[in-house]
Amino acid sequence: MKKLVMGVTLFFVLFGLFLFLSPLATAQETKAAVEETSKSGFNYVYIACAIGIAIAAFGGALGQGKSVSSALEGIARNPNASGKIQTAMIIGLALIESLVIYALVVVLILLFK
Repeated sequence: MKKLVMGVTLFFVLFGLFLFLSPLATAQETKAAVEETSKSGFNYVYIACAIGIAIAAFGGALGQGKSVSSALEGIARNPNASGKIQTAMIIGLALIESLVIYALVVVLILLFK
């Protein structure tokens, strides 16, 4: 399990490093591409917004699923504590959903800028 976690972590670190350094390697090409795309009318902001909201929705759905699953498991083990568990679960779900809504707001700002 530790090898898997280390492998996934290494992958994301290298991927992030690649994304961080790639503009340096293609700076001149990027400038020419920006001028060309501004003339043609196609803008990559739309693709970036779609990917961003998809990632936010996916992460929010995973978080909410895990939260509800754990809360129901806790209620099944101790039905007397269902009120406290349910309250904490609803607060957690609201916070998770707020992150997805923030992502939606950022996407809408980028789209209508």
